Amino acid sequence: MNKLVGNGLTFDDVLIVPDFSDIPPAHVDTTVRINDITLKIPFLSAGMDTVTESQMAIAIARCGGLGIIHRHMPIATQASEVDRVKRSEHGVITDPFSLSPNHYVYEADKLMGKYRISGVPIIEHDKLVGIITNRDLRFETDYSKKIYEVMTKSNIITASVGTTLEEAKQILTRHKVEKLPLVDENFNLKGLITIKDINKAVKYPLSAKDSQGRLIVGAAVGIKDDYMERVHALAKRKVDVIALEVFHGHAGEVLTAIRAIKADFPTITLIAGNVATPEATRLLIEAGADAVKVGIGPSSVSTKRMIAGIGVPQISAILNCAEVAREKGIPIIADGGIRFSGDIAKALAAGATACMMGNLFAGCEESPGITELFQGRKYKVYRGMESSTYDEPELPSIENDSDNPRTSNIVISRGVEGRITYKGNLYDVLQQLLGGLAVGMSYAGCRSVTDLHNKAQFIQVTPAGLRESHPHDIQITRESPNYNMV
Repeated sequence: MNKLVGNGLTFDDVLIVPDFSDIPPAHVDTTVRINDITLKIPFLSAGMDTVTESQMAIAIARCGGLGIIHRHMPIATQASEVDRVKRSEHGVITDPFSLSPNHYVYEADKLMGKYRISGVPIIEHDKLVGIITNRDLRFETDYSKKIYEVMTKSNIITASVGTTLEEAKQILTRHKVEKLPLVDENFNLKGLITIKDINKAVKYPLSAKDSQGRLIVGAAVGIKDDYMERVHALAKRKVDVIALEVFHGHAGEVLTAIRAIKADFPTITLIAGNVATPEATRLLIEAGADAVKVGIGPSSVSTKRMIAGIGVPQISAILNCAEVAREKGIPIIADGGIRFSGDIAKALAAGATACMMGNLFAGCEESPGITELFQGRKYKVYRGMESSTYDEPELPSIENDSDNPRTSNIVISRGVEGRITYKGNLYDVLQQLLGGLAVGMSYAGCRSVTDLHNKAQFIQVTPAGLRESHPHDIQITRESPNYNMV
């Protein structure tokens, strides 16, 4: 038996060979599809507790990408995070929040504060009877009153079902109001259009949205006993993507979970992983995965390869897995190891449809990581989900052979926690990454990501070639934002 199955290459081991091009960077198209999901930029934020919660998911979806809300929280909390994203903006809100006249004012105030909305329709027996807004509460001091005592009851501006956003904008502008309830012929509340959502559609033209104009969002699940309960809770909140994330995806329990999730929710896009071999990719696809996540140990906060001696360098893993996935018509997502925008271009050229990133996004304002000041500089905390600082239920342990084995428990940690330089808002970081990717595609003569898959070629470089690829023989006095991403 031949123990050595091949050579392993990662991002620093290769370069994309430049080719003839008459395609300016501004004219490349970075749109990709993952099952029924269309992304204007091929970027996903990782489902890690220092990377993605609702704020990050909203920000990246507005720029055309996809956020995966991490699973390291109670089921109800994760479902609420998904709901925040789905309600952050709409075209037409088909299921608006509503209260009855007999609710209390403090309940309306709490609802408006939680979801950052400026008003709530008031209904009785499904009929619209009023609306309560910040304007009604501005000078109200007694929040123990019933809503009917303070709400706007007369001259409510409404429109019929089927009103377009352009028509709604004209009505809202003419009457100088911010919310337009949609009602049927019996005055039953059927929807809501807000001026805020109309303005957001103009401000964020690349937003990744579902068929009803809501931002697209994903959420991670594992294979614990309650994973189906978690999936059901997320589905109720209209999650678009379920990411089944396990440290080692080439496992029977993962295949069982894929089949169970797709049986109950065949229309939800399911990303499964992580894997690093063609055979693992094939098994996940045959089980029903709509996309496969590739990457075992390349993360900057993973010590899996050091601790367990396991893994495949990322470029080789992508190349090998993409070959199988392409035969099946299934996309793969490169997860981990990306430090520069050039690495994104390399990952896509190797066959990935999109890249999932943690390190590059963890330092952004929108990440949930704790902000720290250290030696006069601003940082955010970033940690791997396999680190001993996180109580990960899937971490294996070595137990002693005593009458009470739980009294001695050694956790095998496969990750670290550290600081990462604060990078500012996500939009600026994405602009740098997207700009670098566009230049790479232009140099390769590729107008689309599909062209990059089909045309791009690699050349393997030596350590001397790597040194040559980075700034050298100069004392750097000013770093470009793209170079100083990490």
